[in-house]
Amino acid sequence: MAYLNNSFGTRFGLEYAPTSFLVRFGKRELFVCRDFRNRYYKVNPVLDCSPGVQAGHVELLILRRWLVILSKAREIV
Repeated sequence: MAYLNNSFGTRFGLEYAPTSFLVRFGKRELFVCRDFRNRYYKVNPVLDCSPGVQAGHVELLILRRWLVILSKAREIV
C-alpha cells in the first residue's frame, strides 16, 4: 500500500519546493519535486543519476526539471 504524505521535515532540504509529493511503498520512499538547485556540472538532458545528499539516497533528474529521490523509509512519528 502506498502512503501519500506532504510533511517532509528537513531531511531532504526541499520542504519549500512548491510542487512536491512523497509516496511510501512499504520500506521505500519516492520523493518527487521540481528541481531548483544550481548544478555546477553538465547535466544529461534526459536522465541524470547521482548519489543523494544523505547516505542511502539516489537522485534522478528527469528532463532537467523533475527531481526524483529514492530512499529507505523512516518510521512515521
